[in-house]
Amino acid sequence: MHDSAPDLPAQTALDDDPPGFCRDCLAAAAPGASRCWSCSSPRTVHHPQLHNLSIAHLDCDAFYAAVEKRDDPSLREKPLIIGGGKRGVVSTACYIARINGVKSAMPMFKALKRCPDAVVRSPNMKKYAAVGRQVRALMRDLTPLVEPLSIDEAFLDLSGTERLHGKSPAMSLAELALRIERDIGITVSIGLAHNKFLAKIASDFDKPRGFSVIAKEETLSFLAVQPVSLIWGVGRATQRALAKHGISSIAQLQRMEKNDLMRRFGNMGARLYHLSRGEDNRRVSPLGGAKSISAETTFFEDIAEPDELSRRLWQLAEKVSRRAKASHMAGQTVVLKLKTASFKTRTRNTTLSDPTQLADRIFSAAQPMLVKEADGTPYRLIGVGISHLSESDHDPSLHNLDQRSGQRARAELAMDKVRDKFGDKAVEKGRAFRPQPKAPTKSS
Repeated sequence: MHDSAPDLPAQTALDDDPPGFCRDCLAAAAPGASRCWSCSSPRTVHHPQLHNLSIAHLDCDAFYAAVEKRDDPSLREKPLIIGGGKRGVVSTACYIARINGVKSAMPMFKALKRCPDAVVRSPNMKKYAAVGRQVRALMRDLTPLVEPLSIDEAFLDLSGTERLHGKSPAMSLAELALRIERDIGITVSIGLAHNKFLAKIASDFDKPRGFSVIAKEETLSFLAVQPVSLIWGVGRATQRALAKHGISSIAQLQRMEKNDLMRRFGNMGARLYHLSRGEDNRRVSPLGGAKSISAETTFFEDIAEPDELSRRLWQLAEKVSRRAKASHMAGQTVVLKLKTASFKTRTRNTTLSDPTQLADRIFSAAQPMLVKEADGTPYRLIGVGISHLSESDHDPSLHNLDQRSGQRARAELAMDKVRDKFGDKAVEKGRAFRPQPKAPTKSS
């Protein structure tokens, strides 16, 4: 998610343009009208191709912060940061905090320097997952072709839904945004285009509560004036590689031949060639959702002791397990992540014989990898996750999931039920406790 977005392509309405509509009352809006004739809202949307596009990207606005503000009205007008402690990072920040310069993934101490009056809350992933499922259910009321990217965003393909809903995809999406706001209590932004790449770019325009359109006819001219960082997957390393060749704008990529880009940048060159021209043939796939579920923690002080790292690993395995169970997902690959005191990242993974969502199996798979890395190196961060996800049944004890775990699986599920009723701290396994120092003994 970008903290700022490029300007919209010019969308001046012509006399023969189809009518737009008001995003607040859904009444038709005459071409070029700046306000709704029915409710006087300025939130009208116009575009020559508005009713002819069907690929959308829906993104919840400052999702974690929005859910917390919904549940605690006293936070409504305050800057809110969701994240960890002093050595943690910002998971998300509300728009009030963003105005003060707070950004996602920013170290917490920097965020609090920029916005000292901010309220800080720890993430409540169980609650966010539940709200995310509510939003996804409303999406699927419009179309079965919903491809989740994460807990708070998804692609939708509304091709062929006009007859079913009696309205264009654009109108259906605007109605969906209002329904999410009314029934769930959070806001969303929507991008509408002819492919996934452009729809995701469009959803970043005019946040929060945005509704933006990029049509095929304006794609090349719109992209030409954008920096290469707008291309999905072009991070800092790729930007530096491009800069060495004097490339900083998408217009420069558009002037280059595919073979030349591939010669310089390998397979990434082909990606740059096509996306710089707005070419993306990927379909919206309901099976192509979130790729992993993970949790990590940044320590207040660096840790080198294997026992303490192991204890933290168990706590994270439980978090991943809870998130997987809440999402009804299981993963076949377990990934361990460590970051040294000098900020070097070590990533290790192992593949299981069958998918899991159990904390015990996640920990048991990650622990041997941790033992190899706990060689006295001080670490500032540890994380664990599962990938190669597949949908699981609601009660893994009754189906094929984690068949080989037997008694451990049943014990963990019993613990989950106790926690659901009495809270997360109601029952904990022994390895979750911090070892206590032994009492001093007298010498004889």
